[in-house]
Amino acid sequence: MRVSISTWRRVTGCVLGVVTLGLLASGGTSPTVEAVEPDDDGVVAATIKDQTELAVTVYNSNIALVRDVRQVALPTGILDLRFLDIAATVNPATVHFRSLTEPSRLGILEQNYQFDLLDPQRLLKKYIGRDVTLVRTRMDNGTSRQEEVTARLLAFNDAPVWKIGDEIVTGMHVEQYRFPEIPENLHSRPTLVWKVDNSGQRQHRIETSYLATNMSWMADYVLIVARDDARADLDGWVTVNNTSGTSYKNAKLQLVAGDLHRVVNGQALDDRMMAKMAREEAAAPPAFNREAFSEYHLYALNRKTTLLENETKQIALLGGTGVPVKKLFVVNGQNFYYRNRQAPGSPLKDQVRVFYKFRNSEQAGLGMPMPAGTVRVYQADSKGGIQFAGEDRIDHTPKDEDLTLQIGTAFDVVAERKQTDWEKVAEGVYEMAFEITLRNHKATPITVEVNEPIAGDWRMLTSTHQHTKTDAWAAQFNVDVAANGESVLRYRVRVKW
Repeated sequence: MRVSISTWRRVTGCVLGVVTLGLLASGGTSPTVEAVEPDDDGVVAATIKDQTELAVTVYNSNIALVRDVRQVALPTGILDLRFLDIAATVNPATVHFRSLTEPSRLGILEQNYQFDLLDPQRLLKKYIGRDVTLVRTRMDNGTSRQEEVTARLLAFNDAPVWKIGDEIVTGMHVEQYRFPEIPENLHSRPTLVWKVDNSGQRQHRIETSYLATNMSWMADYVLIVARDDARADLDGWVTVNNTSGTSYKNAKLQLVAGDLHRVVNGQALDDRMMAKMAREEAAAPPAFNREAFSEYHLYALNRKTTLLENETKQIALLGGTGVPVKKLFVVNGQNFYYRNRQAPGSPLKDQVRVFYKFRNSEQAGLGMPMPAGTVRVYQADSKGGIQFAGEDRIDHTPKDEDLTLQIGTAFDVVAERKQTDWEKVAEGVYEMAFEITLRNHKATPITVEVNEPIAGDWRMLTSTHQHTKTDAWAAQFNVDVAANGESVLRYRVRVKW
């Protein structure tokens, strides 16, 4: 029986039959494989058709916990159970197996992970020392015909070496290789094989859980700020990326946010605990139900979804409307500002950084723990269009905590500073004076937050604006600047070292 390449991909490692493999020559065609699937009473295969439950818990550290439940008919006694349609990136050391029907009557004697996968190169190499039928096209009186030659494959390093009759042949143009069977130790897909001992009933609901890599998720947020900079709408999205080597159809999806500790070349969490995590469900908000466990947050999608292989999927996570925001203009001084070495007597220019600040609270329309991710900020222009204003990354943020997003630097606000005095008062005691000029070219008044580093044991002697000692080596001033106006902050400190 001849089958297409899609059928070949569904054939298991125990399949016998006729396999035809077309190799790509210059201008050649894609490989085709043909096989016949025989009965094999010594092996039971559990495929995706036997699946009754599927849950996937994805961590934001490139791993996922897969919980797969299948209904399988098992003869009594010792037999091999093949578990197909699993992630190609499964970590065999993390596999957990049990019968939900009769846990004490179905035991595992051995576990094997078979990952030597069927492809043209591997199949050919498995036939070293064996006969293969070579097919090529020959011209006979202007008519093409296929010619079949039986050859023994002696070696296959960079290219195959054949023995045809009494000759050793290399560099032979071949359009197809035909094989009598698929070798037993070559598989079309990754397979877990258990040698099990069934002393119970024939029908078992078997639960398998394992960790797989190449699955990840991240959070992305969109903050749309109103023209008056007073309120904003926030939307959160989850982006799930699956390159684990298999699809997860109609699965319960859960996401874990937090900094997961993992052991190098090992695993960080007990498999039984992780399997329990994959079964847990919680109560609540719109798209995702959320709960806290250990030091992490678990987000469970309140409907089933499908994650296809090599697919990126986005799902709504949260939304807030009319969130109060505050726009900040911030100038941060640095210790090297004691003098201008390049142009003595001239002021130094500071960057005026722009931030949006809001609180993750229920009163603000949020109040849901926000996973780490990128927040992209947009704002409406004078004609009602939405323009991109900047972006920043946030860490995992619990509820009732503030978020501060830097979106860029101010174009129409200028800050200049100058050290106007330096005096040694006594041994180890000095006085310094600074002047910071702020010019606002905007049509609206603003307040600029000025943060000044001050080293040593310091005391503020005079200042034109009230200050706050924000830590041992810093003072903060809030300076109001009128529309199209200018304000000058002057202060003098005494420092003891």
